[in-house]
Amino acid sequence: MAMTAAIIGGGVIGGGWLARFVLNGWNVRVFDPDPEAERKINVVLDQARHALPMLYETSLPVEGSVTYCSHIGDTVIGVDWIQESVPERLDVKHAVIADIQAHAPEQAVLASSTSGFKPSELQQGSIFAQQIMVCHPFNPVYLLPLVEVVPSPKTSTQHLKMAIHLLTSIGLSPLHVRKEIDAHIADRLLEAVWREGLWLINDDIATTKEIDDAIRFGFGLRWAQMGLFETYRIAGGEAGMAHFIAQFGPCLKWPWTKLTDVPALTNDLVQKISNQSDAQSGQHSIAELETIRNHNLVALLRALKQQGQAAGTIINAHEANLIDVPKLAVKLRSVHRTVPIDWTDYNGHMNEGRYGQVFSDAADAVMVHVGADAAYIEAGQSYFTAETTVKYLQETHAGTAVEVHSKVTVGAGKKLGLFHEMRGLDGTVLATCNQLMIHVDLETRRSSLPAGTVQKKVEALAAAHKAEDKP
Repeated sequence: MAMTAAIIGGGVIGGGWLARFVLNGWNVRVFDPDPEAERKINVVLDQARHALPMLYETSLPVEGSVTYCSHIGDTVIGVDWIQESVPERLDVKHAVIADIQAHAPEQAVLASSTSGFKPSELQQGSIFAQQIMVCHPFNPVYLLPLVEVVPSPKTSTQHLKMAIHLLTSIGLSPLHVRKEIDAHIADRLLEAVWREGLWLINDDIATTKEIDDAIRFGFGLRWAQMGLFETYRIAGGEAGMAHFIAQFGPCLKWPWTKLTDVPALTNDLVQKISNQSDAQSGQHSIAELETIRNHNLVALLRALKQQGQAAGTIINAHEANLIDVPKLAVKLRSVHRTVPIDWTDYNGHMNEGRYGQVFSDAADAVMVHVGADAAYIEAGQSYFTAETTVKYLQETHAGTAVEVHSKVTVGAGKKLGLFHEMRGLDGTVLATCNQLMIHVDLETRRSSLPAGTVQKKVEALAAAHKAEDKP
């Protein structure tokens, strides 16, 4: 049975939460008094539909439903999760939480997206403090995995454990902040960089573009994979972190930063920042910038995913739970996935080498289907591809959802012949592949007869597919 989430406040963050839940198969109810809420949320959801599936080598669950409600009470009745993302005013949040708790089940998680308030502040005056905690995400919520999960001493262990479990199940990485503090962890770090950036502009040392270049061409690339402390551990050389601190620690007493001083945000400074920002990226609409950002994030995350490092580990773990191993059946859907942005070439369509990868993945699925799985290979038996013929029938673009349907055309002795059809979800045939595989003994690296029941399953599929093709 599908889980249900309630989204209270459908701005950029609330819309991102909605997209993350919906694309992972949850049903979602939304309350937002803004008459433009549905339109704005649909813009975010469309961005997510395009970007999130490109992270994975398999398809996401069937989308959940979205229901727009006129009252908070209707939104939260009977739900499993409540995400509050209303404006950062404590009085507003208290009023909303009171309305939520008058109608919501006590077993549901009541999470706030707040960037700065502590959960104990949110719990003031509440009738059931145990379910309230902070779950602070990062924009775009549907792509970035980190969520800071901050309980107070009054938050129940049961609700905390459930929150971490459910967040993990939708591909997020919960960071349990064990001691509540204003602005949690990440925003305190971000504020320090933001403050220094404002001073650099205020003092005419750097422009918005120059500051952004310093981050994205330099330390930002290191931070994306290793963070702060692991980066500096390497900087210490073989002697490690202690040596780095001994070497550079004295610099902390030098007047390199403005520490907690903040430049006055005068009209002149605000206008200077705005003008520089316009000059830097004003040629793009916000929607265009979001698409650029999402494509870049997908490419970076997929690179980390391939390496099995940093945020890539979260995607790999989530993908392992999404993979649907095909059951033994005549009609075999061997691949179902979305074409990622990094699979396209200079012509703007899928590179021919990636067709080979899709059909290779299809062959792997057929192998698992007949019992030539990881355990079989570990035991020293496998299939090698001897020949493939690919026909490219239609252009395939990034973001296109594709399926591969495979048939066994030869299933005699050492040979396994396959015919693959790659289709769009509308049934259009985009490419085909004829593939000949030979069974191999991995110790001798020579052809051999399949072991165990593999041959019987191959023969059965070959016969069934031959019968299926008859008029």
